[in-house]
Parts: sequence; structure tokens; C-alpha cells
Amino acid sequence: MEKISNESKVYEIVLYEFPNLQRFHVLLFTILLIIYLFILFGNALILLVIYREPTLHSPMYLFIATLSCLEICYTAVTIPKMLADFLDEEKKISFNECLVQAYFLHALGASECYILTVMAYDRYLAICKPLRYTSIMTTGLYVSLVITCFIGGFLSPLIETILISFLPFYGPHRIENVFCDFPPLISLACTDTDLYVKVEFIISSFIILLTFAFVLFSYTRIISIIFRIKSKEGRQKAFSTCGAHLMVVTLFFGSIGFIYIRVTKSVSVQYDRPVGLTYVIFTPLANPIIYGLRNKEINRFLYKHFIA
Repeated sequence: MEKISNESKVYEIVLYEFPNLQRFHVLLFTILLIIYLFILFGNALILLVIYREPTLHSPMYLFIATLSCLEICYTAVTIPKMLADFLDEEKKISFNECLVQAYFLHALGASECYILTVMAYDRYLAICKPLRYTSIMTTGLYVSLVITCFIGGFLSPLIETILISFLPFYGPHRIENVFCDFPPLISLACTDTDLYVKVEFIISSFIILLTFAFVLFSYTRIISIIFRIKSKEGRQKAFSTCGAHLMVVTLFFGSIGFIYIRVTKSVSVQYDRPVGLTYVIFTPLANPIIYGLRNKEINRFLYKHFIA
């Protein structure tokens, strides 16, 4: 029996992405490549502008630069493999590579949750406590917050990664998803996984709900201040900015909440796939537009350095 088990142990995993759309693989590859290049170019451009313009070396713009850098790393974990799989009939990945991809997906995703939270706090200080903003949000505090966000992000999925690495995997080795993730990996295990599903649920719920609650609190206070602005033009401008930020934040937290805040292994592959694409592709696509290219100061310096 041991010999049979060893022979059937899973060492490779097949990513079963969009089987009904496989005949359009070249078109899907082209569309995803264009999106990925836009994500890379948009975020790299924001980083370059902030780096080259000394007047943008304030915590607010440094947070935007950090988010842009994070999005470049975040999409690099999944999209290159997705692009390769569109042109590869087998779509295989080793179990260890799959687990590493899932770890970095969660580590960078958790880091983004924390970064979005401190960015909301930064906006809260700037709008609700403008006279004390520069004395509170110093460069030193910015550095401390960013380091804490990344340390917390990379520590967050360690327990899940270690637990999954000890699970027995025999038999089915197909993941019906476009990238490797903890829930699909847990569902492949040949043992009772209720404990593992609950651990995933508790850790994910703690990170997502806690950070989203802080974001909502910050923007609730911001909106209450905006209502006191007497100028109609000033209110519209503030609502436009906050509304755009809230839209991206809600899209990101809503999609990851749908996938990870559940006590069952899966709801439906038909729902999980498109929702997974939302936070892996479309949120990183929207972030450079909302946080960077719609920013008046960044646009002004883009024109100054690259157009004028």
C-alpha cells in the first residue's frame, strides 16, 4: 500500500482555467498581456514621477508609490504564469511552486490590506486634523508603518502555508482556478480538512474584516467633515476623490471577502474564477488610475517631465 501511495502522490498540479474559452486562448493571451503591460507601465510611471519630483516626497505620495510598487510585485506572482498557461496545453505547475505562489499571493494581498488601511488613516489625518498632520505623519512614521505592513503581510500566511505543506495529496491533482490558492489546495487533500478550512477562515476574516473596518471608520469621519465644507465645488471635489478611493477599496475587500471569508471549501467555481480575477487583475488595473493618474499633482508633473 505504501508503494502505491508513493507512486500516486501528487507532485504536479494542473490549473484548469477557462475550459469553455480555450479556443480563444490567443485572444485571451493578448488581452491579458495588454492589461499586464498597462499595470506595469502605469505603476512604474507613478514611481518615476514621485522619485523625480522632490515636492512629492511627502507621506501621502510615498504611500501611493508604495502601493504602486506593491501592485507590480502582486501581479508578478500570478499574471506571468496565467499568460504562459494560455499558450500551454498542459498548464502544469509543481506542488511546491503552487504552494509558493499561494504564499506570496496571500503575503502581498495581506500587505495591500494593511497599506490601504494606513493610506485611509493618512487621508483621515490630512482632512480631519490638517493643522496637526505634518507633526503626526512624519517621514519616520511613514517608514515605520510601511515596514510594519510588509512584516505583518509576510507573516500572515505562514501558519496556513506550513499546515498545507504537511497535508497528504493523492489522487485528483486538478485545481479549477486561474492561479494557485490555499482553498483549492486544501480541497485536494486526501484527509479531513475541516480544521484547515476553519484556520483559513479565522485568519482571513481577522485580516480582511479588521482592516476594512478601519478603512470604513476613516472614510466615515472624512465624509462627515466633507459635509461641513461650505463650498459646493469643494464638496464635489472631495466626494469625487473619496468616492473613487472607496470604489477601489470596496472592490478589493469585497472580492477577497467573498473568496476567503467562508467556512466551506467553495461556493461555485463559476463564481470563484471571475471574483478571483477581480482582485488579481482588475483591482491592480484600477489602482494606478484612481490613486495616481487621477491625482492632480501627479498629472501636473507627468505633463512637466514627459509631455511639455
